[in-house]
Formats: sequence, structure tokens, C-alpha cells
Amino acid sequence: MSTHGDQARRALLDSAEELFATLGIDGVSNRRIAEHAGNANHSAVNYHFGSREELVRAMVTRYSDDTRRRRAELVRLLDHESGLRDYLSCLILPFTDQLASMPVPTWRARFLRQLRAVPSMVDIAATATVADPYLDDLIKRARSCVAELPDAVITGRSWLAGKLVLDACADYEARLESETIEPDWTGFSLFLVDACAGMLEAPVTCGGDFLGSRAASVWP
Repeated sequence: MSTHGDQARRALLDSAEELFATLGIDGVSNRRIAEHAGNANHSAVNYHFGSREELVRAMVTRYSDDTRRRRAELVRLLDHESGLRDYLSCLILPFTDQLASMPVPTWRARFLRQLRAVPSMVDIAATATVADPYLDDLIKRARSCVAELPDAVITGRSWLAGKLVLDACADYEARLESETIEPDWTGFSLFLVDACAGMLEAPVTCGGDFLGSRAASVWP
């Protein structure tokens, strides 16, 4: 049974996600988050979460169990005939399906995009990724499908693909809010799988290591 404290925490998380998504992480005070959540206690963030950093951490991980469950269901469908598109689907669909399950407007993708733009928050943003037991294996399987390409090229393109997915989801999320169109996250996810597969399998005309240490995974 939900307690008053649980309801207050959810309201603060929802409020912070919307404000961070639209105004940026550094553009919103804890007091404004509390006010937007309808909480008269301007210290509510510290009271319920201990600190702003812990609030952000809770925001990043609040849907982690759901994402892992969705990914596990897709992974169970893989077999020896599975290929690059199948592995990419396991990486992308859990996130887009999660967004599809939320009422419009959603703020999730735009919040995560804003979070990745703040250097001090990068480690927190990686928390959910590290905690997913399937992610590393899926990335390895996807890389094995294009193993003939230079390793630096695969790493760089993988980074670009993850960034593409998050940025595109954030833009689609914003479009659904501003335009009167029927959401089609299923079609959009297939569009993303096509785009990422095409990028990973594209011919190589230069195999330089252009991104270096920046090319860490940014899968949402």
C-alpha cells in the first residue's frame, strides 16, 4: 500500500524529471522542484532523498527493473539464427517500449539527454547501464556481427548509435507533446533499429580512432 511518503517521493521525481527535461539540470533549484510538485516544504528534496545527487540517482534508476524485465523477455527469444538487428532490438526496444507505456507527455528521454550533458552527472547516468546484466553481452554479440570492421570503428559507431537512440527518442518525445499526432513508438523503434544497423554495417573509408575515450556506451 502506498504511503504518504511514497506519494511525495513520486511527485518529486515526476516534478524533477519534467523540469530537468525542459530547463536543464543546472537550471532548476531544489526549491522549485518541491514547489512544482505541490510540496509546501521547500526542503522536501533533501528530506526525502538526502541530497540532490541522490534525487538524480533515484530518477535514473526508478525504471531500471522494468527495463531489465523487458530486455530479459526479448533476450529469451534469441536463438542461434539471431543477427545484428535482433541484438539491436534487444538494446533499443526496452527503452522505447517503456516510453510507450507512459502517458503523454513523457519527459524521460529529454531528462536523460540533459543529464548526459552535465559532466558531474555522467557517472550517475551510467548507473542503470552498469546494473543491466544483459547489456554487455548484447553489445558483444552486436559487435561480433561486424567483426570484420576495425575495432576503433565499431566502438565509435556503437557510441554514435547509442547517442542517436537517446537524442532521437528525446526529439520524438518533444514532438508528441507539441503536435497532435498518434504516438507510434513501435514504428519508431523499428526506424531506430534500421538506422543503427545501417550505421554499424556501413562501408569503412577511414578507420581512424576519432572518438577515443569518448566512445563509451551511452545506451539508454
